[in-house]
Amino acid sequence: MQQPMTEAMYYILLALLHPGHGYGMMQRIRELSSGRVDMGPGTLYGVLNRMKKEGLIVLTGEEERRKNYAITDAGRRALRLEYRRLQDMVRDGRILEEEQ
Repeated sequence: MQQPMTEAMYYILLALLHPGHGYGMMQRIRELSSGRVDMGPGTLYGVLNRMKKEGLIVLTGEEERRKNYAITDAGRRALRLEYRRLQDMVRDGRILEEEQ
């Protein structure tokens, strides 16, 4: 069983369904979360390094100072598993609606 992902990991992998560079990822994450998640560069690059070591993403190249990243097959599998886990949690939480 995979460990639950942090919110930062989840949104970075979602953003990398379309490969890109750090600043572009921060903008994409803001879009994907409807502005709810505003990830700073310190968090972003720390998580990118960790996920690179774990094989969830790869560095695809560098242009000037911009590093470009892409999600790996392992990253896609992990993202799908996390998505299913979150869906299960929401389904299980429906019991709260019965209390009202």
